[in-house]
Amino acid sequence: MKKVIVGIFAHPDDEAMGPGGTLALLSQTHDVYIICVTNGDATIGDCLIKNGNLGQIRQKELEKSAKILGIKKVFFLDFKDGELNNNLYHEIAAKIENVLKKLKAEIIITFEMHGLSGHLDHIAVSMITTYIVESKKLASEIWYFCHSEIFNNTLKDELKDYFIYFPNGYKKSEIDNIIDIKDVWDKKIKAINCHKSQLIDVEKNLRWLNKLPKEEYFLIRKTPPAENTS
Repeated sequence: MKKVIVGIFAHPDDEAMGPGGTLALLSQTHDVYIICVTNGDATIGDCLIKNGNLGQIRQKELEKSAKILGIKKVFFLDFKDGELNNNLYHEIAAKIENVLKKLKAEIIITFEMHGLSGHLDHIAVSMITTYIVESKKLASEIWYFCHSEIFNNTLKDELKDYFIYFPNGYKKSEIDNIIDIKDVWDKKIKAINCHKSQLIDVEKNLRWLNKLPKEEYFLIRKTPPAENTS
């Protein structure tokens, strides 16, 4: 029986533009699932969809991406994009817990606690995931996808206007796991290109990736085992 890995992300496209290469590699030897907390329906300026339900469109895009990456199933929690806040903290945690109890994951993958890009939804999902995994002992490790300092140094001119605050990348000495994704690079790019409603972000990320090593970086947090109450 294959071991289970679960990626927990805020939006459709986080899986591909984030640790898509690692997910594709792990799906070759593990059963890999995704929990997507929002439906990605926020109508931000770079969205190219003028008609139709954006949330439904983005869910379908994620399902196509997940198929390319070898994901067994995507669980949508259907929260509103851009509205993850303290009032929803425990409701989100409860929904994540319900899925994780069914899947019995060995490893959880999510964004690092600065939200990778400073996106507040990313930060909320990272912190909620950490809380629920550690408090309920639902996995043995959390892998936090992060940028290395190479990312910020290479793209510093492009990042200054991306968000109000784009966190610094981590030094190589701070990173616990570096995954070589050259063998699944084409899958990662195909998965990113599934997110056609986010074309401007897709083009931006592809331009960035072409300037960077074909690697993905993780901070690893080991969670203590459940106490023996027998």
